[in-house]
Amino acid sequence: MRIAQVAPLFESVPPKLGGTERVVHYLAEELLRQGHDVTLFASGDSQTSGRLIAPCESALRLNSQRCDPMAYHILLLEEVFEAATEFDIVHFHIDYLHFPLSRRHSIAHVTTLHGRLDLPELSHLYARYPDIPLVSISDSQRRPVLSANWQGTVYHGLPVELFHQGNGSGHYLAFLGRISPEKRPDRAVEIARRTRMPLKVAAKVDRADQEYFETEIRQLFDDPLVEFIGEISEREKNEFLGNAAALLFPIDWQEPFGLVMIEAMACGTPVIAFRGGSVDEVVDNGITGFIVENIDEAIRAVEDLSAIRRKDCRRAFETRFSASRMVKDYLKIYDRLIGSRNQNSDLEYLIDPDLRTTR
Repeated sequence: MRIAQVAPLFESVPPKLGGTERVVHYLAEELLRQGHDVTLFASGDSQTSGRLIAPCESALRLNSQRCDPMAYHILLLEEVFEAATEFDIVHFHIDYLHFPLSRRHSIAHVTTLHGRLDLPELSHLYARYPDIPLVSISDSQRRPVLSANWQGTVYHGLPVELFHQGNGSGHYLAFLGRISPEKRPDRAVEIARRTRMPLKVAAKVDRADQEYFETEIRQLFDDPLVEFIGEISEREKNEFLGNAAALLFPIDWQEPFGLVMIEAMACGTPVIAFRGGSVDEVVDNGITGFIVENIDEAIRAVEDLSAIRRKDCRRAFETRFSASRMVKDYLKIYDRLIGSRNQNSDLEYLIDPDLRTTR
């Protein structure tokens, strides 16, 4: 199958920072491993075993000289649609930016939505484009726009060899991700204090969250139980998560997926997660961790960690959240959309046989 993967340009694929581009990378590489022909549309500093088409030399977020990211994304769309007939299907990961063009081109295409959909203006937008085929990354993500043209839910997946099972020998709690109000690092600190367990925080602070960090969080990290490591690389995650007694995921929003939860499971590390968004779909309560409603329940979960077997966490990851399973799910959707596109083309020929000479 000839497949185009269209990534945002803010980060490279795979990214130095960020999450969506990591998933695009794992998806593209697994498709290639399975014998498909993959073209990646992404920034020029991206890496792929397939063909790369790049409308800009490097990722936009790390280049302070580029002030208008939309200009490069318009160039991205031009590159994609110039080459669109080369592919059996085009898979977009750039939200809704391409919708007007996709509607007007007779190509098989699908869009995975990676972000939150509970913003009020989005319901109007998706209502205006009911024909655009969409994929959600959790069932909960799609609830604000249930009437959209959903083709399925495909959970993120990671290569099984990316991480290995750890033993939790560090006896600390881990927080991994971003310092932001919806991620609630303050809850993680309170859990550590009340359980008297060390907490290691490996997290980045985006520019948009800098004031929140300075005014509400920084002083919490002065506690001797808390170690603020900052952002860590992909290769550092296995040791960080594998040595942890548990990952704390104390969110306060409707999380679309939460990649860090399956990273922890891949390391055999239980997840203690506050209920919200995809958590109920990702965590098997009592098997791969605990789903809690408040701080008191989180504290009891820490006390009950011995009930969770690390090999069960790893097994759940391999079964439910591998890159090969993710590709299997996407290929089913690709086949269905390509078949539907071909069927519609055949119907057009029956209505007007002269169309055969124009294709």
